[in-house]
Amino acid sequence: MKLETAQKPWFNNYPKDVAHEINPDRYSSLIELFEESFLKFGDKIAYECMGGKLTYKELDTASKRFAAYLQNQTNLEPGDRIAIQMPNLLQYPIAMFGALRAGLVIVNTNPLYTEREMEHQFNDSGAKAIVILANFASKLEKILKQTEIETVIVTEIGDMLTFPKNLLVNAVVKYGKKMVPPFSLPKMLTFKEVLRGGAKTNFTPAKITNEDIAFLQYTGGTTGVSKGAMLTHRNIIANLEQNSEWMDKFLEEGKEIVITALPLYHIFSLTVNCMTMLKIGAHNILITNPRDMNGFIKEIKNAKFSVITGVNTLFNGMLNHSNFSDIDFSSLKVTVGGGMAVQKAVAMRWQEVTGSPLTEGYGLTESSPVLCCNPIDGSGKIGFIGLPFPSTDVAIMDDDGNILPQGEVGEICASGPQIMKGYWQRDEETAKTFTKDGWLRTGDIGMMDEDGYFKIVDRKKDMILVSGFNVYPNEVEDVVAMHEGVLEVAAIGIPDEKSTEAVKVFIVKKDQHLSEDAVKAFCKENLTAYKVPKHIEFRTELPKTNVGKILRRSLKEEELEKAKKVLH
Repeated sequence: MKLETAQKPWFNNYPKDVAHEINPDRYSSLIELFEESFLKFGDKIAYECMGGKLTYKELDTASKRFAAYLQNQTNLEPGDRIAIQMPNLLQYPIAMFGALRAGLVIVNTNPLYTEREMEHQFNDSGAKAIVILANFASKLEKILKQTEIETVIVTEIGDMLTFPKNLLVNAVVKYGKKMVPPFSLPKMLTFKEVLRGGAKTNFTPAKITNEDIAFLQYTGGTTGVSKGAMLTHRNIIANLEQNSEWMDKFLEEGKEIVITALPLYHIFSLTVNCMTMLKIGAHNILITNPRDMNGFIKEIKNAKFSVITGVNTLFNGMLNHSNFSDIDFSSLKVTVGGGMAVQKAVAMRWQEVTGSPLTEGYGLTESSPVLCCNPIDGSGKIGFIGLPFPSTDVAIMDDDGNILPQGEVGEICASGPQIMKGYWQRDEETAKTFTKDGWLRTGDIGMMDEDGYFKIVDRKKDMILVSGFNVYPNEVEDVVAMHEGVLEVAAIGIPDEKSTEAVKVFIVKKDQHLSEDAVKAFCKENLTAYKVPKHIEFRTELPKTNVGKILRRSLKEEELEKAKKVLH
């Protein structure tokens, strides 16, 4: 089912010069796109990390050597899965582009996963190889025999830095900071020996079509069991073409400097920062540990960067850091927030301080990821997720897959060339995720206004039911976050005898004198009575995913455990 033009009011508000459609078949595969950039931007810096730099030409050579080794010195065949488990390091793009050039499927794996989570993901994907940072190799040792992994490649943080810094960094990490627990993987290869071995053998371009799977990108698991979204070469190409169409008039080929604080294993960073920026020859500065806010700000303060992406908590953390004013924002053109809702208070303050609008976008792992975005120039609507991307249809539907009239609240559903092929070996889950007409059900509740802007009201499963009224945590959090004494906030529903559920908020204070009464009074001024938090708990920090997304689910689980103890 395709929407009629009359059902797409967003085109009336599209930024000037942005086409309504893109060509998802522009490249035969991601390999063709990489090789175009390698050739076009040769001596320009592609990636920088911890002071080490990699030009497009060097990335071409290194990734080709990595691919050649996999092809000639292992039992891997095109279509086999290879896991990559490390933070942002120069090794990441080498391994990723190399594996794709060998025709393999990338299984991006969160470095902070527990042994149980690793074992699930490796077995679910059927991974036969892994590239892992030594810091996490002890976890792999414990579960390796329970997986199908045959080829283990271990790298150390400083491996791609120049001599003697590489030796110094590795020694400090291992012996000084004791960040590498002892491990024993007798048949492992080192990253360096793979590159050396690949230099001695021939690389043969793999036969890949754009319908082949490029990534098994596992969902965050914040709403249940982690599932592998099958993202094809065409899916990713479509989304980076859409990103390019949306941003290109603000960017110049070969001249942009990008701050990549989100990990490359996260779909937002993978497609927007890694792929889209590679296409325009950008200089990408990889941040290995953005949670170290002191180190992060020190690393970027003189970088004269023009593009930065992140999640709300990253921007909020930066704004509230004492050294934030040290950062040079004079070259900043594009700031994009995604992964979670951008709070109004954060967006407004970011623009006020940096002079750059904080543009909110929206997407999912299953859509490669971007579906909607506000105009980059700041002319969009704060609190809205923006307009659908070119070649993307978005509609609000009821539970039966019927399109609801403009202004009504329902599930956000989408159709476009960036939508996944389905979940890996989970036909039943795939069927549940698509409507009978083949639209992706996002699981987010939203509405479309008269201008074609979409707004998320909340996740279906996070909705709080108070005396028969739906309360959306995002709305409560948005209001609480506007209080000047609040640093971070999360809202959940907890059981209540009188009203089914009651609203509870967890707050990290900015002002240590902030009281429950002050929060409630502020909420009463800005929220209908049934939405005002009945319970308030102050904390020093909130549980988050590795990319900074607040985990409401963890807070809910804590509350349920408390309730069980009271009952017993």
